[in-house]
Amino acid sequence: MEATAKARHIRQSARKVRQVLDEVRGKQVENAISKLHFSPKKAAKVIEKTLRSAVANAVNVEGSEVDADKLFIKEAFVDEGPTMRRYRARAMGRASIIRKRTSHLTIVVAEKE
Repeated sequence: MEATAKARHIRQSARKVRQVLDEVRGKQVENAISKLHFSPKKAAKVIEKTLRSAVANAVNVEGSEVDADKLFIKEAFVDEGPTMRRYRARAMGRASIIRKRTSHLTIVVAEKE
C-alpha cells in the first residue's frame, strides 16, 4: 500500500529543500518526523507537514488497514516550481532581476513487508 502527498509552490528554492530531504529519504516515518522536528532549517517544517499528510493519506484510505508504525519513505523528491521575477533599481538607470524561486515537493510512503 502506497500513499502520496504533494506540497506545491513552496517559497524556497528546490536546492535548499533537497538538502534537508536527502537526510530523511528511505527512513522509517517515525525517525524521519523526529529528525525533521528538531532541524533548524526552514524546509524541515514544510517537509514534516507533507510527510504527516502522506501518513494520514495512507492510514485513512477506505478498505485498507495500514499500520502507521510500519511505514517508510519510499520516494521523496523536489522539482522546481515557477520563478517569480522582480526588478531592483541599479546605478545609471539600469535594473537587475531578482528571482524568487519556488519548488514542488512529493513524498510517497509505503508499508514495509
